[in-house]
Amino acid sequence: MMNGSRPTVHPVEAPPLTDGPLNRPRMSMKDVQGMPGTHGGLILRLLQFSFGLVSVCVMATTSDFRSVSAFCYLVIAVSLQILWSLSLAIVDAYALLVRRSLRKRVIIRLFAIGDGITSSLIFAAASASAGITVLIGNDLNKCSMNHCTRFETATAMAFISWFAMTPSFLMNFWSLASQ
Repeated sequence: MMNGSRPTVHPVEAPPLTDGPLNRPRMSMKDVQGMPGTHGGLILRLLQFSFGLVSVCVMATTSDFRSVSAFCYLVIAVSLQILWSLSLAIVDAYALLVRRSLRKRVIIRLFAIGDGITSSLIFAAASASAGITVLIGNDLNKCSMNHCTRFETATAMAFISWFAMTPSFLMNFWSLASQ
């Protein structure tokens, strides 16, 4: 007899059959912080809300912001963003409390579209307000008779709110594209 090893055959499972792109195996994505229904997403929403609220409050305390259309646009855009961020913060908090996933395609699409619209509005309004603030302060040298510091503060808070909104939009858009 020969002292050799005998080959062993190990059974291998066949891969699941797919009928094309509609029945492909689903890949589940991990909860990346910043996405809806995560602690990071809730923190981003609360930051958006709080910086937006500060921006509107600072702008509303000036008596002459209504005379400049860019500042009115800033107040309207940030007010819309405040409502959007607060409502989504409530949804995120509820999802965290009941441990529900917000990974449904319809929900992610709604979040991505809403974040895209509000972040575009905020960026445009903050940019317009920054341009008017520079015009008043640097070009016209009329800061002594205007509320330049308050205008600059409100504009800066709107930009910070936009900076907090951009990761939310990118995460939702990435999640939507990867499904």
